[in-house]
Amino acid sequence: MPLRLVQVNFKARDDAALGRFWAEALGWGVSSEGPGVTNVEPVGFAWPDPTAVCVDVVTVPDPETVRYRVHLDLATTSAAHQTELVARLKELGATPADVGQGEVPWTVLADPEGNLFCVLEPREVYRDTGPIAAVVVHCADPRAMARFWGEAVDWTVHEVTDDHARLRSAKGVGPYLEFLRATPGVATAWTRVHLDVLPHPGDDQAAEVARLRALGATLADVGQGDVPWIVLADPEGNEFCVLGPS
Repeated sequence: MPLRLVQVNFKARDDAALGRFWAEALGWGVSSEGPGVTNVEPVGFAWPDPTAVCVDVVTVPDPETVRYRVHLDLATTSAAHQTELVARLKELGATPADVGQGEVPWTVLADPEGNLFCVLEPREVYRDTGPIAAVVVHCADPRAMARFWGEAVDWTVHEVTDDHARLRSAKGVGPYLEFLRATPGVATAWTRVHLDVLPHPGDDQAAEVARLRALGATLADVGQGDVPWIVLADPEGNEFCVLGPS
């Protein structure tokens, strides 16, 4: 059975501080499963649930500073809400970022550790997603990524073009997973932010890994050592983790 996309994982110098930022940004709460890990999720949330893709922040000794292939888009409900949210995020420690976006209706910011994200202008497609409108991945081939991830997780492909692909939970709730064609020649790396997927109850982790490898995923060694999750890379080399059964 396809896996569940349950969280976005951020590597950080200070998980608690970055976790607090994202909790304030999203209006969510924080918890911890152990030292060096901060979980950010809606208050009263029963994990996992497709109504939200949560944020996990994990401290690592020296997270690289790179141009990221993945970022979050935040939803707003009005022009006034967008203006107010941008101002509040700056007060929390976000800074304006210039990635060559030019004159656009959304605002590009960086969180306190330099992770880029966008505060979108109001869009009807995101009116019911919650605070995270989309998890966005820049890639070379959105069509191929939509094929792989549409098979990998229990999400429905809503739109596919040569430049953009959009998936969402089959239950029609929560944020979208989107793939955007990257600008040719732009060097990107996905080392600080990755996706975590989870087998359904009763499904076998090893069998799911074998299924993903048959779809084109490969085993990845990021120095994880002996851990209960398995690190893979999708067909474009983006690492993701298959968690142990919940």
